[in-house]
Amino acid sequence: MGFFKPLSVSGEEKGKADVLGNAAEKVRCLIIGSGPAGYTAAIYAARANLTPVLYEGLQPGGQLTTTTEVENFPGYPEGITGQALMEDLRKQAMRFGADIRSGYVSQTDLSQRPYKVVVDGEKIIEARVIIIATGATAKYLGLPSEEKFKGSGVSACATCDGFFYKGMDVAVVGGGDTACEEALYLAGICNKVYMIVRKNYLRASKVMQQRVMNHPKIQILFGHVTKEIVGDAVVKGAILVNEKGEEVKIDIAGFFVAIGHQPNSEIFKPWIETNEQGYIKTIPGTTKTNLEGVFACGDVQDPVYRQAITAAGTGCMAAIDAERFLSEHGE
Repeated sequence: MGFFKPLSVSGEEKGKADVLGNAAEKVRCLIIGSGPAGYTAAIYAARANLTPVLYEGLQPGGQLTTTTEVENFPGYPEGITGQALMEDLRKQAMRFGADIRSGYVSQTDLSQRPYKVVVDGEKIIEARVIIIATGATAKYLGLPSEEKFKGSGVSACATCDGFFYKGMDVAVVGGGDTACEEALYLAGICNKVYMIVRKNYLRASKVMQQRVMNHPKIQILFGHVTKEIVGDAVVKGAILVNEKGEEVKIDIAGFFVAIGHQPNSEIFKPWIETNEQGYIKTIPGTTKTNLEGVFACGDVQDPVYRQAITAAGTGCMAAIDAERFLSEHGE
């Protein structure tokens, strides 16, 4: 789920914000989006006396709130649910004075500083610096059974959830580099990995193709599509359809979707540079974008790692970058 709603505009200014003309609330530091990146940025910004205002978006806590158990975030030796982890970060940010609000950013005008955004289609915020932490949304197949088993066998992150299926049989959907990487990662943990590939070939790089094809634990099912994921309380298998129209059932405990992510950056594209996939470009080693005073952190600028801990790390970086920017400009 995204953190904002895209604009519906046309003409010469298509994609740009139609910012309303009424009075704006002036803030020093505006954080757009929650999750590990947004909340961590709020913690550091609040401790630096930037009096940050954070708008949580349509999915407070971000993607992690859909994860049942998180075992790889430092500081939680017994594990913690994604929802509880995000609530801890939220409370920590509020403890230091961060102003955390409900609402989504519906329009932006980043043509000049101070920058302006519209919240919920009506409220104007004027910010000296902006930290973008809107995340990315995993792409799914759109099956009702897929939705049913999310968090109970269906996942879009092998690195996050693969450990739960140690020694079991699992499936990965997709034929690109990401799918191959997920399959190889799971092959090091699981008993067997099925790769479900719609086409008769892999779209991945030659190196990745060779690795999965030569791995003894990976079986590639070319020309197959998923019809349904089956199970009771948890995933027990999947029903596939091959090129002949025949149904094929595989017994699996985990179903990993690796058909890509969509960064939630659409609303910023008229102003902020992104790559071909829509991830916001930042200056290497920083969270700085092409606009001075605008910083990006978390999955919206990270097509590689996409982990809660790396998102939190860049949230810290963004707050420090923002504080230094304001200090250098005497603001």
